[in-house]
Amino acid sequence: MNPLDATKSGFLLCVAVCMFIYTFIYLKDTLSAEPDEQKFSTNRAECGFYPDELCSALFVGKTAALKIGSICQNTDRPAALSCVQTSCNCSTVLKALHFITRPLSDEEGSFSLAYIITIHKELEMFVKLLRAIYMPQNIYCIHVDEKSPTDYKAAVQNIVNCFENIFISSKRENVVYAGFSRLQADINCMRDLVHSKIQWNYVINLCGQDYPIKTNKDIIKYIKSKWNGKNMTPGVVQPLHMKHRTQVSYREYVRSGTSYVYPTKNAKTKPPYNLTIYFGSAYYILTKEFVEFTLTDARAKDLLEWSRDTYSPDEHYWVTLNRLHGHYIRDICVYGLGDLQWIIESPHLFANKFEPATYPLVMDCLERRHRLKVLHQAEVPIEDDWRFQEDNSFNMKLNV
Repeated sequence: MNPLDATKSGFLLCVAVCMFIYTFIYLKDTLSAEPDEQKFSTNRAECGFYPDELCSALFVGKTAALKIGSICQNTDRPAALSCVQTSCNCSTVLKALHFITRPLSDEEGSFSLAYIITIHKELEMFVKLLRAIYMPQNIYCIHVDEKSPTDYKAAVQNIVNCFENIFISSKRENVVYAGFSRLQADINCMRDLVHSKIQWNYVINLCGQDYPIKTNKDIIKYIKSKWNGKNMTPGVVQPLHMKHRTQVSYREYVRSGTSYVYPTKNAKTKPPYNLTIYFGSAYYILTKEFVEFTLTDARAKDLLEWSRDTYSPDEHYWVTLNRLHGHYIRDICVYGLGDLQWIIESPHLFANKFEPATYPLVMDCLERRHRLKVLHQAEVPIEDDWRFQEDNSFNMKLNV
C-alpha cells in the first residue's frame, strides 16, 4: 500500500468512527431531552428482541423512540417457528412458544370462551394471536383457507395436534374476500363448536391478522358487566350507499390463484319475512344460545340462503339476525408504530389489522406488554415457560 492509499484509509476510518459517536450521542441526548419522561438507554435497547425500553417509550409516544423504532423495523430477529414447521414433540412446542397451560384464576376457569379464527397466510402472526388468546379452558376452531399452501396447512396442523381444545374446521372453504364463502367458514366452525364437549359461554370470531388489546380476564369481566346474556354485533340500518350489495346478485370467481366477487345483472328478491337489513361489522361476540338459534331457526336459515349471492354477507347477516334479539358494540382499525400509544389506551377488546412482516416491532411490543399484563393478573403460580423473557434488567411499564 502506497502512502497516499494509507492516508485515505486512515481518513475514512476516522470519519466512520466520528459518525458513529455522533449518532450515539445524538440519540441519547434526544431521548433524554424530552421533559417528564423516563429515559431509556439506547446502547441496550435500540434493536434488541423484545426491546422493553424502546417499547415502553413507544407506548407513551416519545418521538425519539419512533425514530429509533423505524430503524429497528429492519433488524433481523431470531426465528421462533422452526419447531412447528418440523416434527418437534408437543412438549417442546408448548415451551418454545410460551403457551399458558393452566387457568389463571377461578373466574376464568369457570367461564369458557369459544374462538373462530379464519386464516390463510402469515404463520407467525397466527401463532402470536393464538398464544395471546389461548387458555386451556377455552375452545378454538381454526378455519384454514382451502387454497392455502400445503406447507402452511401442515404447519398449522402441527400446532393443532398439540392441543385437545384446538381443532381445524371439519369443512373448509375456498374463501373469497367479500364473498359468501367467508360467512360460510364461520358457520362451519359454529356447527363444530355446538357439538363440542366443552361447554362454552360466548363465541368470538377473529382473522389471522387480529390481536387482543385486553386479556382473557378483561374480556370476561367486560362481557359479564355489560353484555351478560346479550350479543355484540355493531350495525345500523342499511345505508343508501350500501344498497347495491343486496339489490343485485353477486358471484364468486375462483380460478388459477385469482379470486374475487363480481355483480351480475340479476335483481335480488326482497329479504325473507320482510326483514329489515342492517349493516355493520363482520366481527361479533355471540352467546351459545344465539349460535344455536342461527343454526336451527327457519328465519335464520332463509336469511342465510337469501344472502348467498349478496356482497359481503357477513357484514349484514349477524347484525340483522341479532336485531331480532338485541345489542351491539365494537370497531375495527389498522395500525402502525405511531399507533401503539392509542392502541393500549383503547377501550376495545381487539384490534385489526397487523402486518408483522412490515411492522415487526409493533407486534413485538404489543405481544410483550400483553403477556406481562396477563401474568400480572394471574392468581396462580407463574411457570417459567409462560414468560417471553426470563431475565430483564428493565421492567416494561404496564400502567395497570
